[in-house]
Amino acid sequence: MITTLEDLRKLYAAPKPRALAKQLDKLDPHCRHFISLAPFLVIATTGKDGRVDASPRGGAPGFVRIVDDQTLQLPDALGNNRLDSFTNIVETGHVGLIFFIPGMDETLRINGRATLNDDAALLQQFPHEKHPPRIVVEIHVEEAYLHCAKALMRSKLWAADHRIERAAFPSMGQMIQDQSGATGAVETLADTVARYKAEI
Repeated sequence: MITTLEDLRKLYAAPKPRALAKQLDKLDPHCRHFISLAPFLVIATTGKDGRVDASPRGGAPGFVRIVDDQTLQLPDALGNNRLDSFTNIVETGHVGLIFFIPGMDETLRINGRATLNDDAALLQQFPHEKHPPRIVVEIHVEEAYLHCAKALMRSKLWAADHRIERAAFPSMGQMIQDQSGATGAVETLADTVARYKAEI
């Protein structure tokens, strides 16, 4: 069992200088270009009780707005109203993002602080959204760095011959009913997809 940093470091060589030098405290042109092309990210937050949440977010490339070299704006979108990420941001403000571009194995990581802004003038700056956002997550960039391609290469995430057919799983309605113990009619996959399309 590893319980100290000293024991942990004994198992691994020191990071190469390049791995440390690549970490920036603001967005450079490469980071900005990556964000402008990314249609998907995962946002990680922590609550005051230490609970961690990681949640997917998606939109058209450029759905995350670059305000300046240290500020990003992520508009709210319709979801399940659990508000796990937003609750954690209110409690601690700690946030981490990892951006993905389909077909590209490298990713971009951003760490920093976040606040929730519901200013009407700001919300109106996102007219391209089908459903106007109720909140914009404003992220102050403290760390930004490109992450190597190894994880996505190992997973073959974008490889067509590694895709799993959706039919390999029950519908979302069936899985949630099984997990929750609910009874009644089960929403079919087709019905779920139709509902999602109406919401996005």
